[in-house]
Amino acid sequence: MGEIPATNKTVASPAMNGMAGDPLAGFTLLEQPGHLLRRSQQRSADIYAEEIGTEGPTQPQFALLTAIFQHPGASQVDLVRHTGIDRSTVAEMAARLVKRGLLRRERSGDDRRANTLAISPTGESWLRDYLPAAQRTQQRLLDPLTEAERMQLIGLLRRLVESSLQ
Repeated sequence: MGEIPATNKTVASPAMNGMAGDPLAGFTLLEQPGHLLRRSQQRSADIYAEEIGTEGPTQPQFALLTAIFQHPGASQVDLVRHTGIDRSTVAEMAARLVKRGLLRRERSGDDRRANTLAISPTGESWLRDYLPAAQRTQQRLLDPLTEAERMQLIGLLRRLVESSLQ
């Protein structure tokens, strides 16, 4: 991935292009948080694919398995909240992971009609095997930042995510 040009470099202004006052001419992608978050997510996915390889869990599978491991007995609604993965995708992904023996369904202690998900010993082993690669992904993604910047970025991103949960 090439370097993104800095926004403080001299570029032709809208006035220089005969477009003074044109909102589209003044719109700078590299100043749009949604665009930057999407580009950062693309970079994260690329690094993750390099680190994990084709046999490992996808990013959503890793997130779901981790959430189930860390929140045993969580409901599907809880898992949606913990992972940000939509409900139908959680259900579909869980069914595939159950079929592969990485998760198991258990009757809920609170509601005998409901099922909860638990990570199987095989699933936990698989998750632990790929944890170092997932951690390297995060390290590589944040390499350009200082430790203070990393903490600040994580704090700000967490605030954005938490604000959407309210």
